[in-house]
Amino acid sequence: MPKTPLHPSPPPLEANDVAIVGGGTVLWFVAFLVLLPFQGTLSDHDHGTWPWVCLSGGLLGLIGLWYCRARRDAIARSRAAEAAAAAHPEGTGPDGAA
Repeated sequence: MPKTPLHPSPPPLEANDVAIVGGGTVLWFVAFLVLLPFQGTLSDHDHGTWPWVCLSGGLLGLIGLWYCRARRDAIARSRAAEAAAAAHPEGTGPDGAA
């Protein structure tokens, strides 16, 4: 017998994904800039890839930032279209005339 939840699942939380991804991206680039002057020392201790890992994280963060902005804009367009459809039922114009 399958288990059934005792109560319904809560709605998903809304978060500012663009700010979160943007903050993480900035941190990756800051880490790259902080580690770059120590490239020689890091290479001597077999950690020479660390700055490049940070740079890769920053560049991937830019892709994530683009994706999150596109997703946010698509959600906003979808909600606006739903609101317009609800405000103007099919067959009527904005002034309520058929």
